[in-house]
Amino acid sequence: MRAVVFEEFGQEARLREVPDPVPSAQGVVVRVEATGLCRSDWHGWMGHDPDITLPHVPGHELAGVVEAVGAGVVNWRPGDRVTVPFVCACGRCEACAAGAQQVCERQTQPGFTHWGSFAEYVALEQADVNLVALPQELSSATAAALGCRFATAFRAVAGQGRVAPGEWVAVHGCGGVGLSAVMIAVACGARVVAVDVSARALELARGFGAVECVDASAHPEGADGAVRELTGGGAHLSIDALGSPVTCAASVRSLRRHGRHVQVGLLPSATGDPVVPMARVIALELEILGSHGMAAHDYRPMMDMVRAGTLRPDLLVTATIPLAAAPAALAAMGAAPGAGVTIIEPYGERRD
Repeated sequence: MRAVVFEEFGQEARLREVPDPVPSAQGVVVRVEATGLCRSDWHGWMGHDPDITLPHVPGHELAGVVEAVGAGVVNWRPGDRVTVPFVCACGRCEACAAGAQQVCERQTQPGFTHWGSFAEYVALEQADVNLVALPQELSSATAAALGCRFATAFRAVAGQGRVAPGEWVAVHGCGGVGLSAVMIAVACGARVVAVDVSARALELARGFGAVECVDASAHPEGADGAVRELTGGGAHLSIDALGSPVTCAASVRSLRRHGRHVQVGLLPSATGDPVVPMARVIALELEILGSHGMAAHDYRPMMDMVRAGTLRPDLLVTATIPLAAAPAALAAMGAAPGAGVTIIEPYGERRD
């Protein structure tokens, strides 16, 4: 198969021919119809993830067709259209027994713990625990955006964030996760303030229902003051969808009393530990929460809203590129993360 491979962190990835994967006893191999280009992939390429060994194939949010199944797989057959959370759970640990597969103690992650979906085929573990069936009306490109950014945002807003109609929600960083969070919060009846440095990202956020937009480039120390002014005292729920010391602190400072901060964006050690304004956390009795994806068994409410047209993840897709263009697009994410979601189609330039 063809795959995008890098052999050194931060050095140019290349499109190469590599051996086809084979399924484990409880796993499957999926023919990748579409895969998203995510900032987490860039972090992995830069060496910010300790699980990656070289050489490596990135890619973790995907949709496709089951090509081969292991001998122990019960619920899936070749030809099934599927997607998968970026956290593939073991199904046996204490966290999984409690229904918290997104923090599985023995999790695997395509594109991190093993080769990922910037390829024509990808191996996925524990298929009966982790695969999610796709409705026929949902395109692979739209479904690929669900596995990481959209599902992560859905749980961050509706699950961890417990958003309620009429609340103010501040979203710091309007890339794929942030724009997903904007759309989901609006669909849940919240009023959204979108924060970003990109005029294009803010334009998209407004199109998805944000009632206020803040250009963070005009606030180098953080846009929290503008958020508090626009919301009449602060957001009820604030989400750092980018992941930087500045946006993390600004998100916490954006909150009103008894507000909730949800950290979604990764904070790699290379950027240093964020300085969280704990005095404000104590004085205002704030909640500080993390959100790490969403378990496969929790997909149904989100998928129901997608099928009903209440949520439109297809509108987040702003670019579609072939596999050959993925190395350059991956490298470019460090300087310009981009607005919306870029989808890679491994078979976009060939149909054999």
